[in-house]
Amino acid sequence: MEVNERESPVLECRQLSKIYGSVRALDEVDLSIGRGRIVGLLGPNGSGKTTLIKMAAGLLTPSAGELLVCGKAPGRETKKIVSYLPERTYLNDWMRVEDVLSLFSDFYQDFDLQKAREMLYRLEISHLDRLKTMSKGTKEKVQLILVMSRQADLYLLDEPIGGVDPAARDFILSAIIGNYREDATVLLSTHLIRDVEQVLDDVVFLGYGKLGLCAPAEQLREERGRSLDELFRELYKC
Repeated sequence: MEVNERESPVLECRQLSKIYGSVRALDEVDLSIGRGRIVGLLGPNGSGKTTLIKMAAGLLTPSAGELLVCGKAPGRETKKIVSYLPERTYLNDWMRVEDVLSLFSDFYQDFDLQKAREMLYRLEISHLDRLKTMSKGTKEKVQLILVMSRQADLYLLDEPIGGVDPAARDFILSAIIGNYREDATVLLSTHLIRDVEQVLDDVVFLGYGKLGLCAPAEQLREERGRSLDELFRELYKC
């Protein structure tokens, strides 16, 4: 039987484990994420969220099991269809905004330069500004704009609102919602659940390497009678 590409998982984990010495950062995770969804990857610190995202980005390899992006093991081919925002700033301080725009334009065939310029304009960030003159939050906004200006199949966003002020979070969330293709998927890792809850289609709870709840956001709210933020606090209370 021929598989419809739109119906096939964009990200699939099969008994996926990652072990560092005596620590199981991921412990036999089975997960399937479809296309056209904004998915919240939620869990306490040390739950394995960043490890999972780095494995999907091709930066880490499994200790056991497998992870597939659009049916392929992470590698050169999947990096063409995955747009990754790491938790920490990675751009060189000596660069101007124009320099990083040129870098992404040269490196990624799917980079939409016009879209990037429009988002920078809305945030009043000049293409002549140097990164070393920017606050940490502004640098993170620039990075998010670069990532969301690609026409990728899978966007991996590791704590995209963690370092920005509350006033900027609405813009960042609207940038995420408004700048990905209908059949693409966003996997968004965060511990600021209250701030992102309204944009999530699905949620994946990770707790200390193990997969917990995994369901549509609205279904969980209806079945449990509480917000995702309240549910998270109940599941992972100290």
